[in-house]
Amino acid sequence: MSEELKKDIPRIIGKYSSGKKGPLLFVTGGIHGNEPSGVKALMTVFEELDKTKPEIDGTIVGVSGNKKALNENKRYIDEDLNRTWTEENVKKNQPDSHEEREMFEIIEVLKEQSKGDFTKRYFLDCHTTSSASLPYVSVQEVNDNDQWAHKFPTYIIRGFSDIITGDIDHYLSRIGMTGFVFEAGQHTDKTSQENHEGVIWLALKEACSLDLSKIVTYPECVDRFVKKNAPEQKTFEILYRHGLEDSDIFEMEPGYENFQKIEKGELLAKQNGNKVKSEWDAYIFMPLYQAQGNDGFFVVKEV
Repeated sequence: MSEELKKDIPRIIGKYSSGKKGPLLFVTGGIHGNEPSGVKALMTVFEELDKTKPEIDGTIVGVSGNKKALNENKRYIDEDLNRTWTEENVKKNQPDSHEEREMFEIIEVLKEQSKGDFTKRYFLDCHTTSSASLPYVSVQEVNDNDQWAHKFPTYIIRGFSDIITGDIDHYLSRIGMTGFVFEAGQHTDKTSQENHEGVIWLALKEACSLDLSKIVTYPECVDRFVKKNAPEQKTFEILYRHGLEDSDIFEMEPGYENFQKIEKGELLAKQNGNKVKSEWDAYIFMPLYQAQGNDGFFVVKEV
């Protein structure tokens, strides 16, 4: 992990406004502790905002996710923070794990930062993947999320949060915010931070009317994502999730990348000594190449 994340990470990484009325843009990074590039990108963006001081409508707030797991470079401590945001957990208001404590802290920050006469509330949740991957947006089809997601030039996945209901974007959408998850690439790939920076700048442009030409690092800060790293926009939907129990011994076949084509009958993984073969001519999505996690892989189709 980089030196800048070994010290104690603040909950609020940064906050910026030029005093004009407008929306709230709430950006989270490091919900998984082994995914630090969103936190690094937020640090870079706020350094540039504080230095350049451009005019924006509304306010952007950047927040760190699982602080303890980030410091230990672990996906989580007790349980996956991106599975704790269920209605039941939020309503009980009594944390039973480290991740639930972090969740309630983030909820309190959001409540505090939402005070004010905002015209709209947007969210952006920054993640990376264990396998090699092109950058993509994961969007839940509620509110105006899908319309908003299509303003961003990369692959778009629909339906993940309809299968996994305890993730943060499910909660934020549930309380009426507009937004999506952005998966920037593989955990340790240097392009992941570039992609996170690029999508944050584009979100500031689209949500808060930022004139990107006022930023010293423009156009590089956006072009590295838009022109170099991002694929041409396509939309996919999830056909299947291969879920795992904690007791399962699961091993993906080596070499799969996100959005790689797969064929019916193709060997994808081994689970408890048994072969797991594809039932579809489709694309593999989020193959598991890390020790922690309960999603073996997904299968998606282009729509």
